[in-house]
Amino acid sequence: MQIGFKLASEAFGPKELVRQAVRAEEVGFDFVEISDHFHPWLDNQGHSPFAWTVLGTIAASTEKVGLATGVTCPILRYHPAIIAQAAATTALLSDGRFTLGIGAGERLNEHIVGHDFPPVLIRHRMLREALEIIRLLWRGGYRSYYGEFLELSEARVFDLPETLPVIAVAAGGPSAAKIAAELGDGLFATESDPALVQAFQREGGSGPRYVEIGVAFAADAHTGAEAALSTNRWSTGGWKVMSELPNPANFAAASTTVRVEDMLDSFICGSDPKPYVDAVRKAVDAGFDHVVLMNAGPDMDAFFDFYRSDLAPLLR
Repeated sequence: MQIGFKLASEAFGPKELVRQAVRAEEVGFDFVEISDHFHPWLDNQGHSPFAWTVLGTIAASTEKVGLATGVTCPILRYHPAIIAQAAATTALLSDGRFTLGIGAGERLNEHIVGHDFPPVLIRHRMLREALEIIRLLWRGGYRSYYGEFLELSEARVFDLPETLPVIAVAAGGPSAAKIAAELGDGLFATESDPALVQAFQREGGSGPRYVEIGVAFAADAHTGAEAALSTNRWSTGGWKVMSELPNPANFAAASTTVRVEDMLDSFICGSDPKPYVDAVRKAVDAGFDHVVLMNAGPDMDAFFDFYRSDLAPLLR
């Protein structure tokens, strides 16, 4: 099992994200994972730097911590050829420490280029083509591809690492888990659902299995939940809401009725290590082997100190 730390690019500027990655390495996290957004979920989060520039700087500022996107959508805002090139470059800069997390995206980030955001079944077909293009380019040489939705014309990625990055495909249900098994090297999920792992493995998937756990470290659970409510109440709406709303203002409107009690139910809050350990154990029991902690608490450095002194010894 590996324990990772989530770099929330919606909530922090680029220099602070790099600083957090350095601290995550110092306190013993195995890897850091960064969200790849154009917009934050809520305006009061206040940030959304370009994830790939941040990743390059992290690669140059750290020595051993793994890097991952959690996750990148390669079908609208990005063409998959650009992601194939970006991931290969990041793998080279990090000396093979990079994992490419891939998903079908959210309207929040993808609508900005002026194209329609298609329904999920179409997005999954587009995602298949995107993965095929990335794999094709990583074989080297000049490549072309003519699919139903995406095309590639005589393109070549010149700088390829000897060992290609692992591709972990995000799944919220069995259809995406099947794509992860067939075209990816691993699975990425946002909830500790054993059915996702089972669907992935049933289709032949055997690689790493990532899952995120929302936490809000603070001196007490109520303070942590209040901090999470301020910046992360959008997360309680479920994936069908999260994938479809277009702008931070819509997420703010959709989450006006969320209460502190709701955050206590959906986040691990406070400073008692036991609920954190129990949540990680639940994820491992569900079949995940790469567990990512996303802290929405009010003091990030206090969380890092807590992880090193109290939590890591128990998890290890």
